[in-house]
Amino acid sequence: MSIRLRTVAVALVAAALIVLSGCAPAGGGAAIALLLPESKTARYEASDRPVFESEVARLGGGRVLYSNADQDAAKQQTQAEAALAQGVKVLVLDPVDAEAAISIVQAANARGVPVVAYDRLPAGGDIAYYVSFDNEDIGVQQATAFVARVDEVGAGRGILMLNGAPTDPNAAEFKAGAHSVIDASDLDVLAEFDTPDWSPDQAQSWVAGQITQFGSRIAGIYAGNDGTAGGAIAALKAADVARLPVVSGQDAELAGIQRIVAGDQYLTIYKAMRAQAARAAQVAVDLATGLAVTGDTTIGGIPATVLPAEVVTVDTIASTVVADGVYTIAQICTAEYAAACARAGLTGG
Repeated sequence: MSIRLRTVAVALVAAALIVLSGCAPAGGGAAIALLLPESKTARYEASDRPVFESEVARLGGGRVLYSNADQDAAKQQTQAEAALAQGVKVLVLDPVDAEAAISIVQAANARGVPVVAYDRLPAGGDIAYYVSFDNEDIGVQQATAFVARVDEVGAGRGILMLNGAPTDPNAAEFKAGAHSVIDASDLDVLAEFDTPDWSPDQAQSWVAGQITQFGSRIAGIYAGNDGTAGGAIAALKAADVARLPVVSGQDAELAGIQRIVAGDQYLTIYKAMRAQAARAAQVAVDLATGLAVTGDTTIGGIPATVLPAEVVTVDTIASTVVADGVYTIAQICTAEYAAACARAGLTGG
């Protein structure tokens, strides 16, 4: 399914230009808390936060109290308690740890503050709404394109699986979807790692060890997102691997797109993250003003919006992230990538 949401994307890009640092502009309306889990994954500060803040401002939803937990569940608990103490009317929560987040949800429930689960679903409590993606299907899409490319290259059957954080429920779903494809193929999983905190540094360290052990047997690295893919590629380059294996990714981060242009990374997953942030903002504003909200579907009985995603390779950069206004050619094709962009046919402004 295509995620060409051009009208929304253009509006959100324009709205994002008014974002201020810290909190969104003060004004009328009830405060809405936005609690994001970490900043190592570029999408949160580059896309989710500014779009959410600007969309709340556009809708006249009042102040946004923003906090980033820096991958610390205890810090997120403190941030949530502080937001509730300030009288926020809605808590939009992307949990660091699904189990630890139960206490945050319960604290909000006790105050009658609705919780919108954003991207990741807490493991318990009363959730008013959930905005995310079909995470298992994303794993299937990643692995399907990954396996096909490993087959096409024909450099071997051994692969590494570099999954996401064990505390992230989405990571388990990506992994399950990927395994459903990889396990049905003839690829040999040489080793597998659940990367703490989705940390690129930990991904790099683990892959470095696998290179020492398996060497040229590594024909591919299934990496759960672009951050871990970047760590894997850094390890490969530090080891002077002559021919890089096939590497997957997710989130269509600018650095990931540039690695795809350069030929270091084969694919990423483009998710409608700006539409996700915009939908969460609309739901939060509606809840803050006492309006009823209904989902397009339900997840575990929770009203939900499940947004689409698609594979991006070098051949589809122009028709996806460029066409939808996520990045310009100029942003992607800096001096370092100019020659690679020319070879890929990425030219213009």
